[in-house]
Amino acid sequence: MEKVKKQSQIGGISIISFVVIVTISLSYYQFVYTPAINAKPEVAEEILNPSGTTAISIVEGSSLPANPNFFSPNEVRASLGVSNKVVWTNDDVTAHTVTTDNNYEDPINGRFDSLATIGLIPPQGTFEFTFTQRGEYMYHCEPHPWMTGKVDVEPSFG
Repeated sequence: MEKVKKQSQIGGISIISFVVIVTISLSYYQFVYTPAINAKPEVAEEILNPSGTTAISIVEGSSLPANPNFFSPNEVRASLGVSNKVVWTNDDVTAHTVTTDNNYEDPINGRFDSLATIGLIPPQGTFEFTFTQRGEYMYHCEPHPWMTGKVDVEPSFG
C-alpha cells in the first residue's frame, strides 16, 4: 500500500512538472522569442522619409529588345537619408515590373518587387521603393527580362 502511494505521488509530481515546463516554454515563445524575431530594426527617420527622391523613367518602347534604352537612367546612385526613395514612372504604352534580381527583401519595406506590392506598373503609372540599407540592387522587368537596371545606395556624407 505504501509503495502504491509513493508511485502515485511521483506520478502526480511528474505531471505537474511537465505542465509547468510546457507553460513556461509556451510563454517564452509567445512573449519573448516571437516578438524578438519579428521586430523590425530601428532606422533613422530621414532614411524612412528622405528629403528627395530618385526618378527613373521606363522608356517608351522598352518592351522591344532592339530598343537601346529601357530605363532612364539605367544605373542610378542614391544616398541614404537624401534620395534613397526611388520612383519609377512607366512612360511606355506597355505594362512593366521592377523586380529584384536576387530576391532582395528590405528589412523595413519588404520585397523589392512591384509584383509583390502593386502588380504590373500600368502606362503612366508609378512604383516607389525606399531602400533602407546601402548596397547594389540589380533589377529587371519580369515580362521583358532584357530590361535591366541598377540602383546603388550609398551612405550620405552630408
